[in-house]
Amino acid sequence: MDLDRITAIDVHTHIHADHHGHLALDDQLMDAAEAYFKGDHTPRPTVDDLAAHYRAANMAAVVFSVDAEATTGHPALSNEEIAEAAARHADVLIPFGSIDPARGAAGVRAARRLVTEHGVRGFKFHPSLQAFEPNDPKAYPLYEELQSLGVPALFHTGQTGIGAGLPGGRGIKLRYSDPMLLDDVAADFPELTVIMAHPSVPWQDEAISIATHKANVYIDLSGWSPKYFPPQLLRAANGPLADKVLFGSDYPMLTPERWVRDFEQLDIKPHVRPKIMKENAVRALGLKPADRS
Repeated sequence: MDLDRITAIDVHTHIHADHHGHLALDDQLMDAAEAYFKGDHTPRPTVDDLAAHYRAANMAAVVFSVDAEATTGHPALSNEEIAEAAARHADVLIPFGSIDPARGAAGVRAARRLVTEHGVRGFKFHPSLQAFEPNDPKAYPLYEELQSLGVPALFHTGQTGIGAGLPGGRGIKLRYSDPMLLDDVAADFPELTVIMAHPSVPWQDEAISIATHKANVYIDLSGWSPKYFPPQLLRAANGPLADKVLFGSDYPMLTPERWVRDFEQLDIKPHVRPKIMKENAVRALGLKPADRS
């Protein structure tokens, strides 16, 4: 990946289908999420589709799915296949894996294999969809492994479009995605980079406090058009957290083109814009000079 050529790094994009046509979630949950975003989504992309989109935009993207088979009953997309497909597009794609902490010791072993044998660069967790409290000690062996491997952990926080508008939200509980649960994780694993995904509504102030207090914590700005950012998040991104916030779109639910168009309308200091769009992600993701080749 030529980091000098890339104009931005989107740290939050989803693979919604594999090349066999299998979906990341069942139709009901996918339809509910797409309805929540009011039609701003694009068709359910494969890795190849996503790579073509970002290559045309001269951007790079972190790609992942979510392992929620235990809670949804829907088979997860293969981490290995996503990583292998991303490797074909290494000029624009950075693969993340997803391991349900409920997998225990087997999940820890799988995480190591994904990093050492398949080139995975980080892991995505969705506490509400996976139905776990991030600070549950049962998840700690997995975090210990990620810290040892030197790869970041990206956690969904706040509201979610998955299950939105369905009776009982399809059983998905928002409380698992309270960012305060991640304060324990960041404190107990100080060498683990923790990325809190999205404006963490209704816990935005808590997320800002954690990112301010913990050097190893970042916030990605995905899932919301910038014009709807909570004002306190915008103030923090433009000031004390200028080195801690990351461009993320939540593609395909929100396109990077729309996100950037709306971001350009914000009153962001000139020296802060490149940090948010790329520089902070280079640091948070641990990209090295070799990634410039």
